[in-house]
Amino acid sequence: MRLACAIAAMVCWAACCSSQPVGRWHIAFWNVENLFDTRRDSLHEDQAFTPDGENHWTQKRYAHKRNNIYRTVAAMGWPAVVGLAEVENSAVLRDLCLFTPLRRMGYGFVHFDSPDRRGVDCALIYRTDQFGLIEARPIGVSDSAVGFFTRDILMVEGVLGGADTCYLFINHWPSKLGGATADRHRMRIAHTLLRTMDSVHHHHPGALVLAMGDFNASPDEEAIRKGLAFGRDEQNGCGFLNLMVHTPKGTGTYKYKDAWSCIDQMIANRRLKVEIFAPDFLLTDDSRYLGQKPFRTYSGMKYLGGFSDHLPIIATLP
Repeated sequence: MRLACAIAAMVCWAACCSSQPVGRWHIAFWNVENLFDTRRDSLHEDQAFTPDGENHWTQKRYAHKRNNIYRTVAAMGWPAVVGLAEVENSAVLRDLCLFTPLRRMGYGFVHFDSPDRRGVDCALIYRTDQFGLIEARPIGVSDSAVGFFTRDILMVEGVLGGADTCYLFINHWPSKLGGATADRHRMRIAHTLLRTMDSVHHHHPGALVLAMGDFNASPDEEAIRKGLAFGRDEQNGCGFLNLMVHTPKGTGTYKYKDAWSCIDQMIANRRLKVEIFAPDFLLTDDSRYLGQKPFRTYSGMKYLGGFSDHLPIIATLP
């Protein structure tokens, strides 16, 4: 049974609320790479992330991971909203918002359990002084008829800065490990997302409609070009812009072997400034393929103690 977690709302300390310029708001997305607690969940395949599992996931490592996430959110300038991928449950979000300095900034969270076999979900954290939550719900994109279970799309409606109504869609599409089958599922999920966004845009033409997430496909791949109807263009027929389509070659949010790609993207009905957040502390030297790569938590089963295998992206709203 799906249960929406309680929306954690904390009082914001006035002295800490001056980190963003007046009239400018930031929306970010980050795949945080396996934010698991240390407890065994018999309903999901999370054995590796327990003290006795192959990753030897201890309370100390979990706390270090949590602190790395808050440090990154702080370095981004305490965004009003941060979409997250690969979080296990509401407990890890509660720990993040209550037991790190995110508490001082008044962050709350939204989360629903999804049917993903590993138990990783999409979520949203937000500053309660800057984003007024109206409603949230999961959009199921699994296909039980063929035994395929994946992360739901998280849809969140709210008001940014007391004036700007937003409809946010946090995504984490299936990886490419499934080959042609995974390709078909990504295409199906893309069609679902586009239909839903187009319907919202049609009924609320003045609102910001923004999809963000780890799409496991770059802007030039079929799931984006055909599934979201972009073709070779920056804007599709529904009026949505792929805000990452002009990302310079050789840069991106994720590195596979020697190639960077921008599989983490934002798609919106407005032109927004979006940048990849890549400070030095999120990167490490790539001794095998040269250059740098994201400083991740694990490489295989080897614990590195880093941040994530993805870099965050940030949109700025005037």
